Amino acid sequence: MPKSMTAFGRATGSAGGKNYTVEIKSVNNRYLDCSVRLPRAYGFLEEKILGFIKGSGITRGKLDVYVGIEVTGSEGATVELDSAYAEAYVKALRKLRDISGLTDDISVMTVAQNRDLFIVKKPEEDAERDWAELLPVLSEAVSQYNSAREREGNNLRADLLAKKDEIAVIAEKIAELSEANTRNYREKLIARLKQTLDGLDIEFDGNRILTECAIFADRTAVDEELVRLKSHFDAFDAAMNSSEPVGRRLDFLLQEMNREVNTTGSKSNDAEIAALVVDAKCALEKIREQIQNLE
Repeated sequence: MPKSMTAFGRATGSAGGKNYTVEIKSVNNRYLDCSVRLPRAYGFLEEKILGFIKGSGITRGKLDVYVGIEVTGSEGATVELDSAYAEAYVKALRKLRDISGLTDDISVMTVAQNRDLFIVKKPEEDAERDWAELLPVLSEAVSQYNSAREREGNNLRADLLAKKDEIAVIAEKIAELSEANTRNYREKLIARLKQTLDGLDIEFDGNRILTECAIFADRTAVDEELVRLKSHFDAFDAAMNSSEPVGRRLDFLLQEMNREVNTTGSKSNDAEIAALVVDAKCALEKIREQIQNLE
């Protein structure tokens, strides 16, 4: 079944003293364009995340993946004071005060502005451990995202098939009117000739009338266009039941359907058929807009 390119998925989880949040959202795009946002300290996970996304069956769409990592356990960074350096630093400040006769405003907060006094110790990075902790949450978010794509895809499928059926009904009406116009053309032509030649001593040639009718039928016949349109309808139905991405295929197929409808309109000299062609083109335009959302 077709899938939508517009969807959202979210999952949360905890492991290893960290809270993980993964959000995936996407919009239409001709190709797969995936960007990942995550804390700078965990930037080494970006390639693994991209690889997992691309391997999960997503082939088109502009995806934004947000990964939030909140450290809650004891494995977070610790800050220690460099006591020896701090003592020497304060001693130097007091000496500067005494030499320069400055106001004594030495306090904890002013001394703490020297960041070199502190030693920040971070836990040793373990890419495989962090990836193993993140993977279940990412997998659940992708699953939620794909479920949303399938739901929206099913809704689009139902709407597209309904619009296609509308065009099929229009095509049947055009076929009936075209056949009737061809049948009636001979009678209308004879009636006009009789009216024109009334009172004149001129006889019209029956063979010539048959020739004119044949030329008219050939010029206005839309049988071939409607047969090809019917084959496009069958291809459309097959695509709607396919498990493969069909967005591009439907786009090309719709171009062919438009071509057949336009040719049918250009061949017709009947006002009712012309109106039906306009209705068909409107329905095709609605389909074209909708298939832009399909993968």
